[in-house]
Amino acid sequence: MKSHQAIAELLDEPACEHNHKSKSGCAKPKPGASAGGCAFDGAQIALLPIVDVAHIVHGPIACAGSSWDNRGTRSSGPDLYRRGLTTDLTEQDIIMGRSEKRLFHAIKQAVESFQPPAVFIYNTCVPALIGDDIEAVCKAAAERFGVPVVPVDCAGFYGTKNMGNRIAGDAMVKYVVGSREPDPLPPAAGQLGLPVHDVNLIGEYNIAGELWHVLPLLDELGLRVLCTLSGDARFREVQSMHRAKVNMMVCSKAMLNVARKLEKQYGTPWFEGSFYGIADTSQALRDFARLIGDADLSARTEALIAREEARIQQALQPWKARLDGKRVLLNTGGVKSWSVVSALQDLGLVVVATGTKKSTEEDKARIRELMGEDALMLDDVSPKKLLQVVKDCHCDILIAGGRNLYTALKAKLPFLDINQEREFGYAGYQGMLELVRQLALTIESPVWEAVRAPAPWRAAAVDCPGKAARAEG
Repeated sequence: MKSHQAIAELLDEPACEHNHKSKSGCAKPKPGASAGGCAFDGAQIALLPIVDVAHIVHGPIACAGSSWDNRGTRSSGPDLYRRGLTTDLTEQDIIMGRSEKRLFHAIKQAVESFQPPAVFIYNTCVPALIGDDIEAVCKAAAERFGVPVVPVDCAGFYGTKNMGNRIAGDAMVKYVVGSREPDPLPPAAGQLGLPVHDVNLIGEYNIAGELWHVLPLLDELGLRVLCTLSGDARFREVQSMHRAKVNMMVCSKAMLNVARKLEKQYGTPWFEGSFYGIADTSQALRDFARLIGDADLSARTEALIAREEARIQQALQPWKARLDGKRVLLNTGGVKSWSVVSALQDLGLVVVATGTKKSTEEDKARIRELMGEDALMLDDVSPKKLLQVVKDCHCDILIAGGRNLYTALKAKLPFLDINQEREFGYAGYQGMLELVRQLALTIESPVWEAVRAPAPWRAAAVDCPGKAARAEG
């Protein structure tokens, strides 16, 4: 179980602007705050996309949940990450003190069944409360079976989902990063005559395959992604993260501590960016070239940006004409609270309000920069308030997470999922084309005209009130 000092250190993140506002660092969890996701949930979300690792949940079966397709992250190969592995602790294990023994045997079974390159152990509330020493068990199992076993001490009561993200990143830096050198470049790379620069993407989870929209652009520029922490990642890639020349923080503050610690230990510069929207994608590519400091790379980056922006603008024209002036309510949070605003404005839509749950003050500053000082920001609103905003602002569509789906459907309002459960990737230039296509298909669907029309028997009441009344009676 983590000490109070260890939790305090994770809350105190020097690279986060919260530290400049309060001596206590990031906000501590409040009663009921973990209802939106606990530290265990955050740690799993951050590391599950490492696709070839055996992820074992040490705790009762309920903590494991439903593993298959519980998150929209995609893999280009192994699917071990989708298997729900758990020690399935019962009351008898707790009372009789067998939980550590069960963990050791679970690691043994995972290694023998799947031959993974590593095993990750996620601690949960129950074993943390009874004092299981998962670090000692992991060390003993690693020596016994010859496979790295990484403890991720992320009991849910430690804090919020964001705290879990940081715990996961801290575990990677402490136990994994720097334990292996990168793979050598393939011979074909040298034949192209372009210098290759190694980079990392931190906080990119490859939701709905979004990463694959961006990788071809980086490949063309000679930017080799050593590791994506953690979308479609392999364990060996995480081990070699320390050799990158530049790190990009993709998902706002989720793993800020990883970027800061890699800069402190290995001198790797980093920047925050987004691949949502044309302008933000272009800026991210420019930031890579700027930090690497290669004049030839900068020139090639500008040429690629000019070509891709011209191509995508031409492809978007027919769709933009259909969506021009449509009014959007965006109810999300974190980095998407401003990065998706930028993407929607690139398409000619009017964003009337945006959600700011889990958004930092820096995120809110970017929202004001994009939407004006009087931007309407919604902080964790109720369904009733959400629908009131829709009515007051005459919104044409609600773009939000899956939990708002039925709120929109009951209000007969077009809805597009933007969070981790989505089926389509919206990142990069090509992702913009998919976003505008899904928006048009959703808003123009004939189902909305049908469900908004009065029921046939209601329409009959207008023509023949007496007959309708008898039918209802």
